[in-house]
Amino acid sequence: MNIKRSILFRVRIAFLLTSAIGMAIFYKITQVQFVDGDKWRQMSEDIHLQYRPVKATRGNIYSTNGSLLATSLPFYRVVIDPSIASPERYRSGIDSLATLLSGFYKDKSATHYKRMIADARNSGKKYLVINRKQIGYQEKLDMMDWPIFRHGRLGGGVIFEKVDQRYRPFRSLAGRTVGFLNEDDYGVGLEYSFNEYLQGRNGEALFQKIAGGSWKPLHDAEDIKPTDGFDIITTLDINIQDVAESALLRQLINKDANFGSVIVMEVKTGHIKALANLEKNKSGNGYGENYNYAIGEQGLTEPGSTFKLVSMMALLEEGSVSLQDSIDTGEGVFKFYDRSMRDAKNGGFGRITVREAFEKSSNIGISRLVNDQFGATPVKFMNYIAEVGLDKPVGFQLKGEGVPYFKVPGAKNWYGTTLPWMSIGYELKVTPLQTLTLYNAIANNGKMVKPILVKQITKGNQVEEYFETEVLNKQIASKKTIQKLQALLEGVVENGTARNIRNSNYKIAGKTGTAQKLIDGRYTQTYYTSFAGYFPADNPKYSAIIIIDSPKGFQAYGGDISAPVFKEIADKIHAQDLTLDLDKAHVKNTTHYAGDLPFIQAGWTEDVQMLCNKFGISNHYQDQEKWVRSRVTNKSIQWVTNRVTEKQVPDVTGMALRDALYILENNGLRVIYSGKGRVKSQSMPSGTSISPNSIIKLTLG
Repeated sequence: MNIKRSILFRVRIAFLLTSAIGMAIFYKITQVQFVDGDKWRQMSEDIHLQYRPVKATRGNIYSTNGSLLATSLPFYRVVIDPSIASPERYRSGIDSLATLLSGFYKDKSATHYKRMIADARNSGKKYLVINRKQIGYQEKLDMMDWPIFRHGRLGGGVIFEKVDQRYRPFRSLAGRTVGFLNEDDYGVGLEYSFNEYLQGRNGEALFQKIAGGSWKPLHDAEDIKPTDGFDIITTLDINIQDVAESALLRQLINKDANFGSVIVMEVKTGHIKALANLEKNKSGNGYGENYNYAIGEQGLTEPGSTFKLVSMMALLEEGSVSLQDSIDTGEGVFKFYDRSMRDAKNGGFGRITVREAFEKSSNIGISRLVNDQFGATPVKFMNYIAEVGLDKPVGFQLKGEGVPYFKVPGAKNWYGTTLPWMSIGYELKVTPLQTLTLYNAIANNGKMVKPILVKQITKGNQVEEYFETEVLNKQIASKKTIQKLQALLEGVVENGTARNIRNSNYKIAGKTGTAQKLIDGRYTQTYYTSFAGYFPADNPKYSAIIIIDSPKGFQAYGGDISAPVFKEIADKIHAQDLTLDLDKAHVKNTTHYAGDLPFIQAGWTEDVQMLCNKFGISNHYQDQEKWVRSRVTNKSIQWVTNRVTEKQVPDVTGMALRDALYILENNGLRVIYSGKGRVKSQSMPSGTSISPNSIIKLTLG
């Protein structure tokens, strides 16, 4: 009996406990649903709502003459909230909308688009990506007139999500200099180095997380609008850049070289007008701009004979030698301690003057002079290098500038042969930019200026920051020494290793360089060739350096490989720059006159208008064409359209060489020209169909 009572008691207790637990659970559900419901619903909503960054529009990059080098173009992803449109608006517009979408994207049928939107609407989906393909701004404007879409976000549910894409109008031109920036904010060139200015300041907007992990933008009063980035105005001249890259590429292909670099700089200001680096692709087919050898660490190398300018400067500053003094170079081989030095000429130069030793680039002549003067006190020679500033970076505006390498007298790696070899550009490393900075200082009568690539940071018409020319060294050597160095550099072109590039139109001054390459600790029969100089020599405006690495074939010297590229670039700049030819600048040639008017025959509309306006000549035009020809009417010039058609030879007669080269080379023609002035005749008649790699000859006069 007691056992039965005990069992019954336990059953009742269990029942009561179960009932209590059930009541507690019911109470909790009721509490959550009705009392704390708002709290939990808000928490759920907060999980799916987030303030997320809205990217600012990136600033533009311009050339010095206003050409757009890089910009951000707006593209759009088309999204719809299919639940927004009213039933009547949806029924009347869905068929037409589906047909238009099918015709535009050309990937799915109208039935498919209609079913896709209908399924999303019926299931209550509030965010449907119509198509992953992004559309342009004009296409967006067209779509905004389509059924349902024309009622906008609030009435039709359409959302055009903006996605900025970086665009380069000139494609690969100055590609490595303009550079890039990846998603991790790492890159190269201007895009990376000036990212702080270009990127702007991101905004913030409210987004809702929806099915599939996508985020739908919501309009909220607390949204923070993004601030667009600043624009950058560079010193690059797009015409000179094009000339430099084309000339470099031709020689790289001709000599099957590994890579090449070109820098063109304005002497007085230090403004970089062109900066090109072309390297053979890994496949061996063609060249691309993959690394900035002109400036970066990988461009650090033994320069060879271009460094002899430093040696001559030190010798002349010491006052120990005269250009008329003589030095015995023997039969072309001379032993310094346990190591033999050779001259390029078989049999040697014999006894020659100091001037000839530099002009003919005698290794033995320069090394003997330096070793005799500084052998006991090499620190004095190194002090001249430091005073010029070659032992440290120039502080260029692009990130990643190479740091020069020089041995230190007294260190373990300083040998008795170090000074003789250093005097001719070995056992040290500098970048092409650092070498050019030195040569530019000689052209600038001893004043060394810092190279500049960016001159302004702007926002609209407002200049936010201006980078003025910075003087690194007011006078790198005495005026007397500078004048002698200028004469020596002119002599190299007139009488020495670069006499193949002298011409009668204007003078070039410069120095060739040929350095054997050190590979795996041994000097090989592959060469690093260069030419550094400036022009016109009597009144320098531009300096430049050309580097071509590992050219194939015979005569792999700087005078044969790099110097001709310098001349081609200089010739074309000389033809383009009116300030270098006073006759052209003042329009004195009587063949360019028509009655009392200077007859500017043809050219780029803005240029010829500017010239006429500058000289106060009445001129008029109606068409908005880029290229025009002149016609004199009632003592004024009337501009008429000069049609330039793709795949057909244009009429370039009467044009300046700069304009003719621009048009013809952009149409795929290879140009050969002779003479001076404007185009007098062309070998291929206008209107002729252009075949690949066709050559056209221009006669100037």
